Amino acid sequence: MQNATDMKRTARPESVLTLDDIDRHKHDGTGNGNCASDEGSTMTGLDKQEFLAWAYDDLLTNTTRGVLAEYIVAKALGICDTKRVEWDKYDLVIGDIGVEVKSAAYVQTWKQTRLSEIAFNIRPAKGWDARNNTYAASAKRSADVYVFCLLTANDRNQIDPLDVAQWEFYVLPTSELDRQVPTQKTIRLGPLLKDLHPRQCTYDELKAAIKAAAAVNRGRIGNAAAGDALTDT
Repeated sequence: MQNATDMKRTARPESVLTLDDIDRHKHDGTGNGNCASDEGSTMTGLDKQEFLAWAYDDLLTNTTRGVLAEYIVAKALGICDTKRVEWDKYDLVIGDIGVEVKSAAYVQTWKQTRLSEIAFNIRPAKGWDARNNTYAASAKRSADVYVFCLLTANDRNQIDPLDVAQWEFYVLPTSELDRQVPTQKTIRLGPLLKDLHPRQCTYDELKAAIKAAAAVNRGRIGNAAAGDALTDT
């Protein structure tokens, strides 16, 4: 593991994503930040941008990091014009492909004595279908593809969740999870890589990798052919 350094960040590289819909104000909790006070005035309405900045400024929290990972994958798939649906049976849909996005990180928002062990939730569940407001009759993994997103930076002074170069992506057909770990609830990074052999890819390769994994999941092509499919767009 790397030791923390005092190196200052340089200018953001081209690999950095920007969240245009979130104005990332800082507020220090003392009333001296950029969160405007309405004291002495009549409240007529709240500012959505200010709320988003107040609520979601810390991208390292587990819940916010998970939503960010979904956003990164959605952006790679070119489906950011759609809106995120909370609690749907899978996180993203591209065409007829359901995608489940899981995230993990070594560095957390709280003070740590050591880096976090990496594990992902793969628990089968009775998924809720937002399109018709129904639950599945039995617990299962509803998506066609799982994308495991790992924020790899281990230096708190250098970590930047908006820099896609700091993320690793592992893409796996759901059929492989069902075949090898059908009822398992979580999986650590080591066994995931050693036993299930997900395809590691860059941000730019995500779309092709997801489509190839979906084809494997539906029995259209084998795992070997899926590797060749990565060259397709």
